[in-house]
Order: sequence, then structure tokens, then C-alpha cells
Amino acid sequence: MARELRVPKALTALPAPIRWLALPVALTCTVVVLVGSWGPADGKIEVPEPSGRAADYCRALAAALPQELLGHARKDPSPASPYVAVWDSSPRTVMRCGVDRPEQLNGEHAKDWSPTVDDLTWWSQKLDDGGYRFVATMRAAYVEVTVPSGAARNPFDPAAALTPLVKANIPG
Repeated sequence: MARELRVPKALTALPAPIRWLALPVALTCTVVVLVGSWGPADGKIEVPEPSGRAADYCRALAAALPQELLGHARKDPSPASPYVAVWDSSPRTVMRCGVDRPEQLNGEHAKDWSPTVDDLTWWSQKLDDGGYRFVATMRAAYVEVTVPSGAARNPFDPAAALTPLVKANIPG
């Protein structure tokens, strides 16, 4: 016995062409919404506003930054800023220069794992998404590198790769 397909009364009141298009249009809209929401969670990057010598150091660092970091091309946000650099690794690695000193350095997180590369200490903070934030400490300008989960084999690799440039352009 075949079952009879029951169509809601609201749909039977619509003309046939509209009824036929209802499902494809609904599915298309769903796909558009889902694809549109797949962008990076950190779509907006807060641009630091350093002043004085810190701004000069950050501009010098920006001029020295590579166009490729660990095999990932540089794709800075628009409008461009000398204080922000982004390497598109989907998820992307973000470097910001001239950030404020992290408040956590005054509290219990001050003793968190802080790797040192070539005498440059990077204070680290594990983020809620599984990524890490590294901040170069004891420099004339604070440099922050945010590495989301999955952006690098070892989350510290981007900060370690940038160490020589930070040391060369921002005095301690």
C-alpha cells in the first residue's frame, strides 16, 4: 500500500510554481547562511595605537616582516596598518605591534609557560579555542602573536620565527 503524501494547507493555497520553488529556495538560503558563517571568528582585528618611539619601532618591524611565514602567505587586513600583520594559514596567524602590556602579567598568569628564543622571552597564554597568544616581553614595544589552533604544527613556531625580527627592530 502506498502512503499518501500530505501537503500542509498553507502550501496548497500557493500557486504551483511557488510551491515547486519553495524547497529549492529554502535549501539555497540555508547554504548561503552556513557558508557565510564559516569566516574566521576573529574577523575584526583590533589595531593597536602605539605612540612615540614605540610607534617608530613598530613601523620598522613592519617594514622587515616577511611576505611568507612558515609557508603561509601574508594577507594583511584592509585598511592596512603598520601595526598589524596577518599570515593566511586558515586559521590565520596575527601579529600586532604596540599592544598594551597584558594585565595578566600582573596576576597569577605571570608565571605561565614563557618560552625564550635567542634571549627573547615570549609570555604565553592558552586561548579558549585551543590556540595561543604570545607576547614579547621586556621590549620597548609589546609584540603579540596570536596563533589559533591548527595554524601551525607547534603553536610557538610563528613567534619563534619572528624572534630575530623583533629583536632587531625593537630594543629591550
